[in-house]
Formats: sequence, structure tokens, C-alpha cells
Amino acid sequence: MSDQANSFVITVTQEDHDEFSRLDQVLASKLEQSRSFLKELYKKGAITSETKIELKKMPPVGTQVYVDVPPPRESTAKAEDIPLKILFEDEHLAIVVKPVGMVTHPAPGNYTGTLVNAILHHCKDIQGVGDEKRPGIVHRLDKGTSGVMVVAKTQKCHEGLVNLFQAHDIDRYYEAISISTKLPPEGRLESTIGRHPNNRLKMAVDVRNGKKAVTNFKVLKYYQNLSHVELKLETGRTHQIRVHLSQLLNGHILMDPLYGVPKSDLKKVDTRLRAIIKDYEHPFLHAKILGFVHPITKEKLYFEEPPPPVFQEVLDFLESEL
Repeated sequence: MSDQANSFVITVTQEDHDEFSRLDQVLASKLEQSRSFLKELYKKGAITSETKIELKKMPPVGTQVYVDVPPPRESTAKAEDIPLKILFEDEHLAIVVKPVGMVTHPAPGNYTGTLVNAILHHCKDIQGVGDEKRPGIVHRLDKGTSGVMVVAKTQKCHEGLVNLFQAHDIDRYYEAISISTKLPPEGRLESTIGRHPNNRLKMAVDVRNGKKAVTNFKVLKYYQNLSHVELKLETGRTHQIRVHLSQLLNGHILMDPLYGVPKSDLKKVDTRLRAIIKDYEHPFLHAKILGFVHPITKEKLYFEEPPPPVFQEVLDFLESEL
């Protein structure tokens, strides 16, 4: 990438060829932009190369692609006075805790009440950083996943954080409660992950055009019908932990409505535990640790957040039954 904030030079690598089948997929991944947005740039002559290129085809390895991204327009999301727990903040970034049940950014069906709406209220100067519809957002957590997230407040910091995530040079630890007691004590899960061929809401392992996904896991404790698991991400694919636990270990996350069957989960647990979780609509998955080197100040940052009350209540109950 070049030094100019809105001009980029992308060199197509062999790894890109192994992972993608189209140039727009490569650019979307490396620039954190949508393919529809890149298509508009291409039509306007803002995506060029010294040789002829097409978005729907992969150019040869070594091809340099020049992308000029116009200054971001004002965000379409509106600021909303939503309570937001901020663990750290400076002029470049903020570390926040996303509550369970909150969507990360506006999308069809969830245009208000999102983390972005809350951030726009708490960080007044963040509009226009990154994607216009997702100002400041560098990574995301599923609606049902709680935990620590970093938000960029400047374009330079946004680019630096994107580079950290793409290089996997960031520590991300999660904890989950799995509806299985047969998980190995620890291990490394590796596959590709892509859109499920028959259910567009789900992801699946080893599908065509899937992207490499790596999850390291360790069982913290086995209980009668459940396991408390710590997971460290090397990559950050959509639904990665949920897919890996359910499809590679046959141990989906407790109360996961997409990769498990909550009604079946409730039948497998103690009646007293059932009373605690029966109205809970989300997987028991929490992003507990986020650590990285600040892309601007080079300070080492490390943040840990305990799980939500109901998550902890389940663990306390399981401990009490030992």
C-alpha cells in the first residue's frame, strides 16, 4: 500500500491465487471494501494496472493493481445515545465491549441500535473513517457474541489495524460453553470456511472457494454434559469458532440457534440449569481478550473482559455441581 491515505498498490501473490478466483475478491479482502463498491471504482477508472485487468478474473502473480479510493462520504448511520462500555480510548482508537444481542453495524433488519450507532455518539470525530456504512469498524462480532472490540478513530489507524488483522498479528481469545464432553483436551482446527451451499445464513468447512481458517482450542474444564473451552483465533472468518466446534469437533456451542438445536440442548442439561438458559437466544460465546501493538504509538495493548452475567451464572452453577 502507498503512503497516500486513499491510494493503494496491491501486488497479486501466489497465496491470493490459492485463496481466491477473482480479482475483486482479492481487493475486497485486502482493502476491506465491498465488491459492489470496487465495481463502481472500476467503472470510474479508479482501479488500474500496467496490463489489462478484469475484476472477475485473476491476473498473473506479481501483477500490481492501483486503486484510488475517494474520500469517504459521511456515514449513513446516525448517532444514538446508547450506553457503551469503553475500556480504553486515545485520539487514534477506542477499545469497547460489545454487549450480547447488539449488531456490530447497520444492515438490513438492523439499521438502528447497533455498535456503530453507539460509537458515533461516543466518538464524535469518527465519521468517515473506513467504510461509510461501518465507520471505524475493523472487525466484527456476531450479534450473539459479546466481548472486546477495537474501533479506529482515524483513517491512518484504521489502515494500521486492518494490516494487523490481515497479518494475524493480534491476540484474540474467546471462551465458549460446548454441548459436548468428548472434546480433546486441546488442539488445532484447520480447514477452509465458506458460504454453506444449501443455507445462505450458514457457513461450512471445506466448501468451494472457502478461505483458510485456523482455530486453536483448549478445554478449561469438563462438566457433566458440557465443556468450558478457550479458543485462540489465527484467522477471523465469519462464524469461524461456531463452525469449527460444530463441524470439526461435533461439539456445537450451547444454545447456538444456527449450528445447534437449542431445544435439544435444553433436554440435555440439569433442570435447574435449564431454568437459567431457557430464555437465552444466543450462543454461549464471548470474546474475552484482545491484545496488539498500537499501530500508531507502538504501545503494547492488552484487554480482558469477563463474560456476561448469564454466562458466568452458568459456569458458577456447573462449578457448584462438581
